[in-house]
Amino acid sequence: MQQREPSASESYFWPSVWAIALHVLVFGMLFVSFAMTPELPPSKPIVQATLYQLKSKSQATTQTNQKIAGEAKKTASRQTEVEQLEQKKVEQEAVKAAEQKKADAAQKAEEAREAAEAKKAEDAAKAAEQKKAAEAKKAEEAKKAAEKQQADIAKKKAEDEAKKKAEEEAKKQAAEEAKKKAAEDAKKKAAEDAKKKAAAEDAKKKAAEEAKKKAAADAQKKKAQEAARKAAEDKKAQALAELLSDTTERQQALADEQGDQVAGDFDDLIRMRAAEGWARPPSARKGMTVVLQINMLPDGTITNVSVAKSSGDGPFDSSAVAAVKNIGRLTEMQGLKPSDFNPYRSFKMTFTPEDLAL
Repeated sequence: MQQREPSASESYFWPSVWAIALHVLVFGMLFVSFAMTPELPPSKPIVQATLYQLKSKSQATTQTNQKIAGEAKKTASRQTEVEQLEQKKVEQEAVKAAEQKKADAAQKAEEAREAAEAKKAEDAAKAAEQKKAAEAKKAEEAKKAAEKQQADIAKKKAEDEAKKKAEEEAKKQAAEEAKKKAAEDAKKKAAEDAKKKAAAEDAKKKAAEEAKKKAAADAQKKKAQEAARKAAEDKKAQALAELLSDTTERQQALADEQGDQVAGDFDDLIRMRAAEGWARPPSARKGMTVVLQINMLPDGTITNVSVAKSSGDGPFDSSAVAAVKNIGRLTEMQGLKPSDFNPYRSFKMTFTPEDLAL
């Protein structure tokens, strides 16, 4: 803590008080000294002369006595002067002692003043030392605070740098992981693309093979259709010839036989067309049988397909319905007589996995 510097009035207050107190003490001691000075006894003549009066005196004796009396008086006077001188000397010594005491008191007061001033100077020096120590302490504390602040700043800077470095490392690691993941994704994508490409190639190859098979089947079917058409035409021509040459009963039997033949041909045609668009489900097994209800228009368009009797396996039933619907339209039905087409307006057909896997 910083000590307050004493003012000028405060600096001279206590020395003044001490000086006044010392003067009062000195005067008191002088007064007591004068009061306690012993009274001197009255002066006595050193030589005492006794006069004896004789009854008979002569002139010479009288003169002698007078002379002796004068001498005694002189001696007494000298004794008195000596005593007065002694008294004066004692008084002078007392005054001198009083003055000495006064001087001693003044010296003591001066010494007290000097001691007070020395004490004041010492207090001032101590205060200055304390102030200097306080300032030094304050400076030391300020220095320590500054050093602590610098240390805190350096610590914070180090922490910030460490944090920044950690963030950079994390970013770098994340970038490396992202790069690695991107490379893995690219590799995976390339593998998938290659797989897809291979699958596409296989699908294309398979489609080409299926197209080839279908073209061969179409050619075979067309050939069969041509053969069937030619056979039908031949049968019609033969039937017509026989009809013209035979009886009515014979003609009716030939017509029934021809209708059955045509119906059998169209049933085989429907099964063959359905087999071409059938997608075999994994659950299809030998021995399954599904009966489908089929509706058709005179131009050969299939309008509706439904399950009349299930095989017990839903996926197989649905695949058979879809295969028949995929036929769409049988152009071979065109040109049939109404009597020949009537059985195909709404009819039932039985399908098995073997029928659809032709």
